[in-house]
Amino acid sequence: MPSSRTALAAAVTLTAAAIGAVTIAPQPTSAANWVDAALDRLSLEQKVGQLFVATVWGKSATEAHPNNQARYGVATPAEVVSRYQLGGVIYFNNSSTDNVDNPAQLAAFSNGLQRAALGSAPHIPLVVAIDQEGGNVTRVESPATEYPSAMALGAGRSQEDARTAAAINGRELRAMGVNQNFAPVADVNSNPLNPVIGARSFAADPELAAQMVAAQVRGYQDGGRRTETVSSSAKHFPGHGDAATDSHTGLPRIDRSAEDWRAVDLPPFKAAVDAGIDSIMTAHIQFPSLDPSGVPATLSRPILTGLLRDELGYDGLIVTDALGMQGVREMFGDAEVPVLALEAGVDQLLMPPDLPLARDAVLAAVRSGRISEARIDESVRRILKQKWERGIITRPLVDVRRIGDHVGTPQNLAAVQALTDRTVTLLRDDADALPLSGNVLVAGVGDTVNPTRSPQALAAALGGTAMPTGTRPSETVIAQAEAAARDADAVVVLTNNLSVFTQQRTLLTRLIATGTPVVAVASQVPYDAGFVDAPTWLATYSWRGVSMKSLAKVLTGEVSPSGKLPVAVPDGADPTVIRYPYGHGLGR
Repeated sequence: MPSSRTALAAAVTLTAAAIGAVTIAPQPTSAANWVDAALDRLSLEQKVGQLFVATVWGKSATEAHPNNQARYGVATPAEVVSRYQLGGVIYFNNSSTDNVDNPAQLAAFSNGLQRAALGSAPHIPLVVAIDQEGGNVTRVESPATEYPSAMALGAGRSQEDARTAAAINGRELRAMGVNQNFAPVADVNSNPLNPVIGARSFAADPELAAQMVAAQVRGYQDGGRRTETVSSSAKHFPGHGDAATDSHTGLPRIDRSAEDWRAVDLPPFKAAVDAGIDSIMTAHIQFPSLDPSGVPATLSRPILTGLLRDELGYDGLIVTDALGMQGVREMFGDAEVPVLALEAGVDQLLMPPDLPLARDAVLAAVRSGRISEARIDESVRRILKQKWERGIITRPLVDVRRIGDHVGTPQNLAAVQALTDRTVTLLRDDADALPLSGNVLVAGVGDTVNPTRSPQALAAALGGTAMPTGTRPSETVIAQAEAAARDADAVVVLTNNLSVFTQQRTLLTRLIATGTPVVAVASQVPYDAGFVDAPTWLATYSWRGVSMKSLAKVLTGEVSPSGKLPVAVPDGADPTVIRYPYGHGLGR
């Protein structure tokens, strides 16, 4: 066994080589020895820096952005990494934090951030994280491969398909320099009105959800060599599936007994632990039967240490959900939250709303004796171990020139399209409307920015006419759709969340009343089928382009719908009545 000094020398050699090279040959140093050597040379400030995974603004490491200046006092993402000696960063593609243009740009961005980490103390590569779940939560879009939602995979019932989707996703992310994916969602969507999980969950059935979660963990983490795979993260422990409040905007309370929690919410997380998952993300929820104090699970020692660590025997990383979410800020201030999270058993602190404040609060807690440095070492050791075992230390950089060889390849696109074709679910076809023919009108929700997932794209595939009506169609728009429907041979209506957007219910009801055959498609949550009594209902669980292509194949008869409901669909007016039971599906 090499000595600690030898391990440290190897680590320094790797670091120096990484700054100027793309591929680094693994050195004959064990994880334990490298971790010990690396930890020994870190100052307290550097250890605390390793705990944080932060948001950065911009699309390259050297892009100056005013939000970096306002939040961190420096202009560029590279300077944020260097100044705060970060353990990790996370990418987004939303309007407030847009880091993503395309795969090649993201790969170059990742390399730039890694060079910033390697070129400054403590010379340790970053965790580069993302939420690339598939379906609605997709950060890197086409020309990268896009994926159906978790619930679509649950409808397909194939563990192999779930594993394949995760393996392709993981390899593509790693080629872009991303080494941590905050997926899969392990929540069991037991509440049909859940405002934040929905189709992000595989199923309402704990056993099916557990099977799919385990399959995806294997796909992400065992889908290739360790330098080609990503760490996965099951979320959101102890289970967000019965929430009636969005934890981004409030603090959900789940009044489920501990016995019911073990029967419903626990199985997917246990399956993830048994599959060797690298990390588990916490939930900002109150769960009084598990911790009567009422603090969010993210800050609960009985939940994170008592249940996850001690009972389940989990010794991987525990990462918080984003600390800027209202669910974790409602009871405590931004300085107290990270300290409480560490006391509860958390290792990684994700996206603090005020990073300087959070870092200083943790340092002050250690210096005052409230948190021991040994407790900090415990978390840093787990973080460093994951970086070693996932190959981040030996190969932090990626080859931007070869991005097209790995991302969005014809083979990957074909494989994911094939498995998505197996997810579309036919709930009802009383009018025997399928397959469609003639002049087809496609109305309903769509994406005005990306034409691959709009009514226009579906209409083009069907040789029909598109009439996007949006999530909140006005009376004028509804009347125009009625007039157009009377001149059509059939109408396809894409719906999205009829429990909230009642205007879509009105549109669908009035189109049915025209007498023209109507095919309703739940393009996000299948629960839409409980709100309007359409004669034909399909569920795609996703409005991504890959799902719309599968839908077009079903509508034209090219593919027989073979998905089975992974949830029960209750009546929208009386939830005690089940319109479409779990496992229902009229296809083959």
